[in-house]
Order: sequence, then C-alpha cells, then structure tokens
Amino acid sequence: MSEKSLEMLWEQYEATKDVSIKDQLIMEYAPLVKYVAGRLNIYLGQSVEYEDLVSYGVFGLIDAIEKFDFKKGVKFETYASLRIRGSIIDNIRKLDWVPRSLRQKNKEIEKTIMELETELGRTATDEELAQKMNISIEELHEIYKKTNLISLISLDEYIEQNNDYNISSEKSPATEQPESYIEKQELKRILKESIEKLPEREQKILFLYYFEELTLKEISSIMGVSESRISQLHTKAITRLKTKLGKYKSILYEL
Repeated sequence: MSEKSLEMLWEQYEATKDVSIKDQLIMEYAPLVKYVAGRLNIYLGQSVEYEDLVSYGVFGLIDAIEKFDFKKGVKFETYASLRIRGSIIDNIRKLDWVPRSLRQKNKEIEKTIMELETELGRTATDEELAQKMNISIEELHEIYKKTNLISLISLDEYIEQNNDYNISSEKSPATEQPESYIEKQELKRILKESIEKLPEREQKILFLYYFEELTLKEISSIMGVSESRISQLHTKAITRLKTKLGKYKSILYEL
C-alpha cells in the first residue's frame, strides 16, 4: 500500500473507528510484528517458539492501532514497535521463568568473569569459567540460555524507568547539556574498546544485531550456526560487556 493510501486509511479509521478498517491496518502492519518478534527472539533462543512471540505481539499491535493518535505526527512504526515489544515481554513475564536463584546465578557468572579476566588479563573461555564455577560446560550453557530473559527484561525495565525517554522527540548533541554529551561520548569509547576485546564471533553478532538491526534468523543464516547458538553467544557477549562497564552498563540500552 502506498504512503498516501495508508494515510487515507488512518484518516478514515480516526473518523469512524470502523472494525473493517482496523483489520486492514492490522494486516498492513503485521510484518512489523514479525520483525519485532524476530529481534527479541535472540534473547530467548529455543526457549519460546517464534510463533508464540508473534501471537503475543499481535495483541500489542492491536492496542497500538486503537490508541494511536494520528494527528500528533508521530511515526506509527516507532510507537507500535514499543507496544508490540511490551506485549511480548509482558506475556513472557507471566511465564515466571526468572526465579531468584537464576538471577543469583547470573550475578555469580558476572562476578566470576570479572575475577577471571582480571587474573588472566584476557577474555576467559567457557572452559575456564565453568572450571572456576565448578560446573560443567553443559550447565554453563544452560545458564546462558535461561539468563537471556534477564537481559531482555532488564532492557524493558530500563526503557520504562528512563524518564528522559520520549517517543516523539530525539535527543541530539545540540540539545544535550555539554557535560552529559561528553560523558556519553566517553562511555561509548569505553564500550567500543570493550567490544573490541571480545572474541571475533561475538563482535560480529553484536554488530549484526545492534548496528545492522538483523533478526535472529538472519544472523543465524549469515553466521552459519543455529539460532540457539547465536542466542547463547549474544548472551555471553552482553554478560562480558556488563562486567567491563560496571555501573555504566545501562549505556548498553541507550545505543
């Protein structure tokens, strides 16, 4: 559908709230649900079926269409993406997959990585990490898979709690306070250096996901490994970056 036709459809829906028009809008933006679900799937691997994520996301799309104010001039895709993501995460939260013990285990991994890399002066391998924690490689990989959800929920909570976040406006260096802009640039430099110290495969996954904005399936195809393995490597990379950034780890959610 052309942009002009879509604009007319929105105008008709704003005026009538006709159900058949809403159904047309749902069909038009259905690919957005699949895209958001494909992006979030990197945090979940094979723990949740992709089709389930899409189903959860459709509810968010419907909610976005019903509540969207066309007259404000905000891009619908931006608004709807947040609603879709929120709907998916809300449904995952209801599954209660993040018990206190798992959160504790995630913190233990972060602490052990920091200790090991301080001792070794380099990135610790999975074998070294598992040995230090006195667990098997299989157990370590299982923890990685389960703690993906912690990273996903942390991202969602960060956005919800960030009072400066405004969907209708973008911050720019010109509108930021000088000290805030300088600090952010310094943190980006630290993040860049931290990423460069990661194994090459993990670097590539972060680049494809955060900069190229590819879905889990697309990254899996490019890298030639399974989606669950990509998800696992993504979790390892994020966990390592958190230990390097310390109290500044929230910058991972700002870039």
